[in-house]
Amino acid sequence: MTIPNYPEFASLTMDFKNELTQILSRTGDGVSEFSFAGLYLFRDRYRYRICTAGDSLIISGIQPPKNPGEPERSFFMIPGPSVDYTIIDDLFRTHDFWKNIPDSIAVPCETQLKEHHITVAEDRDNFDYLYLRSELSELTGKKFHKKRNLVAQFTAAYTCTGKPFSPEFAAGALEVLQGWEEEKESRADYDAALEAIKLSGDIGLSGVIFFIEDKPVAFCLGESMGGGKFYTIQFEKALEEYKGIYQFINQAFAASLSPDILYINREQDLGDEGLRQAKESYRPAGFVRKYTGVMS
Repeated sequence: MTIPNYPEFASLTMDFKNELTQILSRTGDGVSEFSFAGLYLFRDRYRYRICTAGDSLIISGIQPPKNPGEPERSFFMIPGPSVDYTIIDDLFRTHDFWKNIPDSIAVPCETQLKEHHITVAEDRDNFDYLYLRSELSELTGKKFHKKRNLVAQFTAAYTCTGKPFSPEFAAGALEVLQGWEEEKESRADYDAALEAIKLSGDIGLSGVIFFIEDKPVAFCLGESMGGGKFYTIQFEKALEEYKGIYQFINQAFAASLSPDILYINREQDLGDEGLRQAKESYRPAGFVRKYTGVMS
């Protein structure tokens, strides 16, 4: 199957994996959503539909309401720098806003966007957090003192080993995911993580599963993006009954990655203050900035 041309859209399915992967591999911004796995695993939540226009991929979706009683909002996304303003003007007739505009469009096209009456604003809640892989793997310096202490406490109490994720460890990862759900009393991204575990190899995810003795206690799944410059962690789950486990797997997983990877992308905080504090405590080196656009 081939992705249809605009204005015809198709639902996002595995049939389009190869074509989507090829198109998305040309984007260099490192936006965490712009990978096949990043889109496919959340296709139901956002009701994604896709089409192409020339060299551009267009993704149409529905933003679920944050609070009961609020309306749904329709959006479109365009990974990559190719912009056809005739089509964008048309998309605004059927969508409420333009989501996840990357730097490669927002910055160099600022004048043209204004000329087309498109108001662009930073979407801070959706900025992806970037960390230097070398810093997360080493945790040196005063700024990581508390993290190092928690890792030391964990390693003093437990012998934890990591193994490259593969289908044979799917059952163990599911055990961790179910334990995480019970601890958190939240499904959050449970369904997407469940599917990621089952389809990891098919959708291009790699990672590590961690064991204490023979018991699975944590896993990380992610993928290389931006031409190998970034590694995006899509899912990281652990059993918090083991104090310091998140700090340990954070460091251990970073250390397991290729030195060629400069940055680890740990995705956005979605405006959650607790999550924002946790992500900022690791002293991000920067952000993958994202913007929203509306027609004025």
